[in-house]
Amino acid sequence: MQTAEIGIIGGSGLYSMPGLTDVREQRVETPFGDPSDAFILGELEGRRVAFLARHGRGHRILPSELNFRANIYAMKALGVERILSVSAVGSLKEEHKPTDFVIPDQFIDRTFARAGTFFGEGIVAHVGFGDPVCATVCTAIAEACAEVGVAGKRGGTYVCMEGPQFSTRAESNLYRSWGADVIGMTNLQEAKLAREAEICYATMAMVTDYDCWRLGHDDVTIEQIVAVLHQNAENAAKVVKAAVARMPKQRGCACASALQFAILTDKKAIPQAARERLGLLLGKYL
Repeated sequence: MQTAEIGIIGGSGLYSMPGLTDVREQRVETPFGDPSDAFILGELEGRRVAFLARHGRGHRILPSELNFRANIYAMKALGVERILSVSAVGSLKEEHKPTDFVIPDQFIDRTFARAGTFFGEGIVAHVGFGDPVCATVCTAIAEACAEVGVAGKRGGTYVCMEGPQFSTRAESNLYRSWGADVIGMTNLQEAKLAREAEICYATMAMVTDYDCWRLGHDDVTIEQIVAVLHQNAENAAKVVKAAVARMPKQRGCACASALQFAILTDKKAIPQAARERLGLLLGKYL
């Protein structure tokens, strides 16, 4: 039975989802351990949604400590078909100002200490990731930004760094030389795992600062970021609500069949433990 159809992952600043009705909490067990927190289930704009505070309520979990696999697997277990991820980021371009929202369509991976796949331990699969986000979800976010009057810029590249420290000036300028738009610490693994779980995924990146590259300005500080986070949170809740209302009822994108030709391991060679661990994802193919 499907408990929710749309998942919302709240990042720094968005720890709850205003406007939810018929609210209840649910903890989800997964083969990969515990998700960041209990899920908050309810209705938003007539749609069943599951909200997860990425860093846990109270912001207790470092980016590198996040159990990305458990978070996405739990979304799948709840029946979620689309995920709208909200994330605080630094801007790498003058045009992306603090309080602007960016809807990236590409990622660059600068992480090194994270699990970013459900596969391994006896089963090999390679999903396509050339277009790492779902265009349908991106469209809903962009239209929602326009509807509520928030500056929402569609397209761009998100650099995902390990953290928890912010960038050095040399790193920040390197990423700018690559043409990247924003930098954050969380969204790449979510996008990879959502693709493997055949869940549509897109990021709404809320700009908090100019990182440390911008001449004539002090280096980014947590005080500055927190001040902008409070401004962004109210806008984020409005955009999420409008985006959920705009999300199509049916899926017609390729996200829903991402694993169809991805599994390379001979079915007869897949260990029973792997079948049991990934049955939720692979059942229709095995």
